[in-house]
Amino acid sequence: MIPVIALVGRPNVGKSTIFNQLTRSRDALVANFAGLTRDRKYGEGELFNRRFMVIDTGGLSGEEEGIDVEMASQAQLAIDEADIVLFVVDCRAGLTPVDEIIARQLRQKNRHVSLVANKIDGVNPDQALADFYRLGFDQLYPTTATHGRGVRAMMEQLLQPYPELQEDDKADNGAIRIGVVGRPNVGKSTLVNRLLGEQRVVVYDMPGTTRDSVYIDFERRGSHYTLIDTAGIRKRKNIKLAIEKFSIVKTLQAIDDANVVVLLIDGQEGVVDQDLHLMGSVIDAGRALVVAVNKWDGLAPEQREYIKIELGRRLRFVDFADIHFISALHGTGVGLLYDSIDKAYRSATDKLSTSRLTKILEGAVEEHQPPMANGRRIKLRYAHAGGRNPPVIVVHGNQTDAVPKHYTRFLEKIFRRELDLHGTPVRVEYKTSDNPFKERKKSLSDSQQHKRRRAIKKHHT
Repeated sequence: MIPVIALVGRPNVGKSTIFNQLTRSRDALVANFAGLTRDRKYGEGELFNRRFMVIDTGGLSGEEEGIDVEMASQAQLAIDEADIVLFVVDCRAGLTPVDEIIARQLRQKNRHVSLVANKIDGVNPDQALADFYRLGFDQLYPTTATHGRGVRAMMEQLLQPYPELQEDDKADNGAIRIGVVGRPNVGKSTLVNRLLGEQRVVVYDMPGTTRDSVYIDFERRGSHYTLIDTAGIRKRKNIKLAIEKFSIVKTLQAIDDANVVVLLIDGQEGVVDQDLHLMGSVIDAGRALVVAVNKWDGLAPEQREYIKIELGRRLRFVDFADIHFISALHGTGVGLLYDSIDKAYRSATDKLSTSRLTKILEGAVEEHQPPMANGRRIKLRYAHAGGRNPPVIVVHGNQTDAVPKHYTRFLEKIFRRELDLHGTPVRVEYKTSDNPFKERKKSLSDSQQHKRRRAIKKHHT
């Protein structure tokens, strides 16, 4: 069993920077902005041939109110889950009353707590660390997380009691990564909590509660999944805070990292342009797609009928995606999402044989031949798989650079129908077959050369 390490402390002391150092990633948002992290954020790290789990938490203030109460609750849950608690303090700011409050709370927990004195660079170490010994913790580690100083030495000592990795421990569990995206306040975090069956991420009646992408591993009926809760994306003209721009980047990265994306639409507002822009981002990334219309139980029958008509009209370009009408708050229809997610994942990742793809291509060409180009018919000869998630089908032939877009869309539709693909876009790419005799120079025999010389001589005379 790998150890779980929780990072706790006041806002803006460097917890997320330490998280990124330990996981060797940039998964946690880092900015000169207090209160940036709000949910528990999990990551895996490996040092000294030992693997561990790290939990980044929101900053504790000691006097929580409003959304800070939910953030503190998430931090307390992380402490309860942890084997090792790293209490991070700021050497430049010195010991504060809030640090003392957090220290008293941690002493009440039956956990191994170590004090991490961060931002030690640029200050006198002896003077900076003196006050923190008053907190009464046995181990104190001075670090500068932005440069990684002191972090490895700290982890080497903390991980010493835990066993080294075996080969079987390094196997990938093949989890299906599910990204939940949508506009602010459509219920993404509520849906994530409902899918997990626990209050895993902060839910608050305020748009923009989630600022970072939160990755959550879990198992359901023998299958492994990773849920990715993302920040809501608003229209560009409505983005004012710099931190929102960071959140949008993280959301787009989460879409690219996911296998299947669940696009959540607010049923009370219907399909808006921003939903279509988000859908376009998912399609451009080539990710499998499931559409979920939330807050469905609170709609009148005439509203439901209108939204269904609008969905059929505005989502024609994603007719391959399953649409579900759900209530994330009450759980209505949420369980059915897994069937569509699994089906979309299989469609996006199944292996496709060359013989089957070529047979489908031949049938498509027989049904509807490619157009003429440069006075000659475009010839498509065979097809093979070029990638997965999304499925990429490479078609070989002559003059393939002249294939029009409408014929490519026709082929995509045929491949999706014949391969019974659901929930995933299909990309058709072309490769022009080279003429094997193009570079070969003609060589004449002696008799042919003699005839050629006689013909040239006769012509000039």
